[in-house]
Amino acid sequence: MHELSIALSLVEIAEEEAERLGARVSAVHLRLGALSGVVKEALYSSYEMACADTPLRGSRLVIDEVPVVVYCPDCDQQRPLESIQSFCCSSCGAPTLDVRQGREIELIALEVEQ
Repeated sequence: MHELSIALSLVEIAEEEAERLGARVSAVHLRLGALSGVVKEALYSSYEMACADTPLRGSRLVIDEVPVVVYCPDCDQQRPLESIQSFCCSSCGAPTLDVRQGREIELIALEVEQ
């Protein structure tokens, strides 16, 4: 389960930043792409386990889900995928593998309490 290693990394990064700021982390905000290969529910559970016995115990993991967006060479536009089962332009139906968004696993913010 690679979600646990991701959660451990998030906790480690948040702990270091909290120590640097002299603050307590109350929430960790993450952008998670639909093609990231991470199961959101497993990451929530892993985060709780990773926080046990750390200064982040009781903090929240807030996940912003990022849809898949592809570039369509026929339309010369970026378009959201209607289904990750079919990599085709949602407007003209042309096949495309040029993924512009949706693979993210980004720590974007920490909520801290002084």
